[in-house]
Amino acid sequence: MQNFNHLITTRPHEVRQLLISDLHLSPEEPALVQAFLALLDDCLALPALKRLFILGDWFEVWLGDDAYLTLSEDERQTHWLTPLIAKLKQLRIDGCEILVMHGNRDFLLGQPFCNLFGGEMIYEPYALSVGQQSYRLEHGDALCTDDKKYQFFRRIMRHRLTQWYLLNKSLEKRLAIADKMRQKSHENNTTKAAYIMDVNEASVNKALYKFDALLHGHTHRPEIHRSDEGKSRYVLGDWRLLDQETRQPKVSAVIGAITTDIEANIDSNTNNAIFGLVEFKFLV
Repeated sequence: MQNFNHLITTRPHEVRQLLISDLHLSPEEPALVQAFLALLDDCLALPALKRLFILGDWFEVWLGDDAYLTLSEDERQTHWLTPLIAKLKQLRIDGCEILVMHGNRDFLLGQPFCNLFGGEMIYEPYALSVGQQSYRLEHGDALCTDDKKYQFFRRIMRHRLTQWYLLNKSLEKRLAIADKMRQKSHENNTTKAAYIMDVNEASVNKALYKFDALLHGHTHRPEIHRSDEGKSRYVLGDWRLLDQETRQPKVSAVIGAITTDIEANIDSNTNNAIFGLVEFKFLV
């Protein structure tokens, strides 16, 4: 696995697209927020970057776009999301598309928030061409079909009527509901077998039926899996704060990168585009 900082310093003109997932950003984890801002600085330094994908669980919890959109100008000045929005907006102005997908933590995220920085909501499954191969992108929670209780819960939460009901509650009530749901989820996960919270092989094979490769996050188990049929499954990693007790704690994440040989003078959708998992590190 390559190091992302290596790509930044030695091959910046080759990086065309980046894919990240499971950042779980919140004001309670400022190190993760700072790491994301650092990644955006790196993105701004990549001269050929055309797309940034955020494949779900961008935020630890999202109560609805109105939680930010209804703030006064003075409140926005000091809000933790404002610097993030500013850098994303600059990235978009520089010509990089920002494509955002729902995760299980931020399924109430909407296009109005993305409009603040020129981003676009995308929906799973999302098809992406990499060279001559077709990639299927999704968050990954829909693949964990052994967890039947969660899949039932997911269907309820993703229903438009449920979301309408939640968004018509006050922010205080939504926060209370979210806290209760997170606590219940944590309690349930401590008693589940590890395999239940991972993807189901039959579901993966079904998802790959019309694609050459599958890319997802959610499971927090970064890895490259190869099938006997020559198909690939790439799992992005969650963003983690490591070595918290040392002088230099760091945030580490496994992200995806699509690179192209700059000497060929062709774009990222042509035959020499290559996808790989790389490690992004940020010293706090």
